[in-house]
Order: sequence, then C-alpha cells, then structure tokens
Amino acid sequence: MPAPPRWSPPREREFSRMPNARIETRRGWISGRNHEIIEAVHAAMVEALKIPAHDRTLRLVEHEPANISTPPDKGERYTLVEITLFSGRSMNAKRALYQAIVRNLGAFDVPATDVKVVLIEVPTENWGVAGGKPASEIDLGFKVDV
Repeated sequence: MPAPPRWSPPREREFSRMPNARIETRRGWISGRNHEIIEAVHAAMVEALKIPAHDRTLRLVEHEPANISTPPDKGERYTLVEITLFSGRSMNAKRALYQAIVRNLGAFDVPATDVKVVLIEVPTENWGVAGGKPASEIDLGFKVDV
C-alpha cells in the first residue's frame, strides 16, 4: 500500500464533504495495522467514488469478541464497512466500491465473504458543512454523480 498523501489544509469549498466511513471488526487480528486498514478503505473510496484523496473521515472500531455477534459462517476477521455518503452515485460506482474494498481488505487476509459493505445515502440538503451550510447550497468541488 502506498504512503498516504501528505495532508494540507483544504480550501473552503473542499472542507468536510467526503463520505464518512466506519469500519467495524473483532479486536485481535489487526495487530497494530489500524492505519493500514483505514487507508485500504479510503483508497477504495478514492478509486471508486472519485473523491479527493486529501479529505477523509474514517473511523476504525474494534470490538471485544464478547461485544460483537456475527453470522455463524463468518470468521474472526469479519468486517463491516458502513459508508454514509451523498445520494447520487451510479450503480457502477457502487459495484466498483464494493469490489475495491473487498480487494484491499483481502491484502490483510480478510476473506471476501467476510466483508459486508453498507452504503447509507443521504441527500445533500441533509448534510451541514462549511460552517453550517446545507451541502445542497454550496459548490462541493467534486462530482457526486460518478
């Protein structure tokens, strides 16, 4: 996995308009590779959704084994990725995202069948960004309809 891009302050029109991702899994198998797991999901979002690489909101949550219940046919690396994003991505972009996440997590020996991706699409008027403005009323600086 390449090194993450160097962070620089975003211009006002690029601030906090990215999808939000939450990655959840069972504690114990990541073994200090937290940043790499986050980068794997972020790289998939950049690739498939064509979002700017510098702006990101991703969280990795590791649950104690007693605090997570997964389907009985899934292993200890079962990973749920929930992405909240603006409505409007094409089915092709969504397919590409699902495949890229599975491929990227596969580098950490997460079986493809142990990855679940859920997209939560929210209309732009329901996102407060850029100092409290509805996202529907500002120039996002990138295309949503990819």
